[in-house]
Amino acid sequence: MTSSSAKSWHFAAIPLFFCIAIALAAVCTSGASMSLDARVEKFLDGMRSNWRDWNVPYEDGKVLHDLIVRNQYTRALEIGTSSGHSAVWIAWALSKTGGKLITIEIDERLRQKALQNFRAAGLEAYIDARRADAHHLVKELEGPFDFVFLDADKQWYTQYFKDLDPKLARGGCFTAHNAANSFPGIKEFLDHVRSRPDYQTVIDRSSSSGISISCKNR
Repeated sequence: MTSSSAKSWHFAAIPLFFCIAIALAAVCTSGASMSLDARVEKFLDGMRSNWRDWNVPYEDGKVLHDLIVRNQYTRALEIGTSSGHSAVWIAWALSKTGGKLITIEIDERLRQKALQNFRAAGLEAYIDARRADAHHLVKELEGPFDFVFLDADKQWYTQYFKDLDPKLARGGCFTAHNAANSFPGIKEFLDHVRSRPDYQTVIDRSSSSGISISCKNR
């Protein structure tokens, strides 16, 4: 091989090297994602009948997951972690969109159970789990958020919404659990969000609990 031929081969090989490197990186990333998906699915299937402590039903967890993935939300807030069922679904979705979840729980016992579940599902890197009184912390959070899930004290639902409305990005959704139930505070909350012309509200009835989905249109 002549000197000029060697140089030509050398320079031609550089783009080929980078193409191979990029392809390998893509395969590794895809493999890691598939591995996490399999781990979360196995965790959720294994725990399906074991959730207590006022966690959401499996069907409602899937609704939250699909809503986040469909809209590519990345900045999520949950009020009322309990032992973590809904947070697992939300964080799983955020692992696909490149986002992260802040979740708030006032009961340290439940928070510790949730942390164990997050580790078991392999999702702890996508969750900032805080022990706090959400009545106070929500007011202090800067935002912005593009997804909020509320499953805490029902009589405070309307106040949570008022506190978070300025921090919710246009196109974002504010969701609330038990929207199909008659707990004190639910009707007042639904009346309030439905009165807002800058929100479009529907009730998802995948379970008997129901989830209100209020999306900000301006």
